[in-house]
Amino acid sequence: MKVEPYLFFEGRCEEALDFYRRALGAEVTALMRYKDNPEPAAGQGCAAEGASTGPKPEMVMHAVFRVGETQLMASDSLGSGKPHFQGVSLSLNPATEAEAQRLFSALAEGGTVQMPLGRTFFSPAFGMVADRFGLSWMVVVAS
Repeated sequence: MKVEPYLFFEGRCEEALDFYRRALGAEVTALMRYKDNPEPAAGQGCAAEGASTGPKPEMVMHAVFRVGETQLMASDSLGSGKPHFQGVSLSLNPATEAEAQRLFSALAEGGTVQMPLGRTFFSPAFGMVADRFGLSWMVVVAS
């Protein structure tokens, strides 16, 4: 059994996938838009009961992407425009301090540095950053 993160970008999924391609070398292996749903009536269930709006046809219904050896999944969900990632952080484990710096800097572009990348008692390079979507990342080089 595996546990795989599923990230909801609330209307910014395609932007996020493009960002992770550039920043992390992510590879998108599958993408389906709401308009491509083979059961359109089932797609209606994605909107809240009685809601007048729901996901737009061009929005990402489901995507699968890889970062290194890890598979993640993503969606625009209902497309509220406000992704919320609380109580979770994804961890990147680059092999070198130089790679850690490159990844950290790329994720920090348009984001917020929570703890600058630096030496700790457990790592020669550790830092925390929330990317432009509010998703928290820890970058840590093993000692």
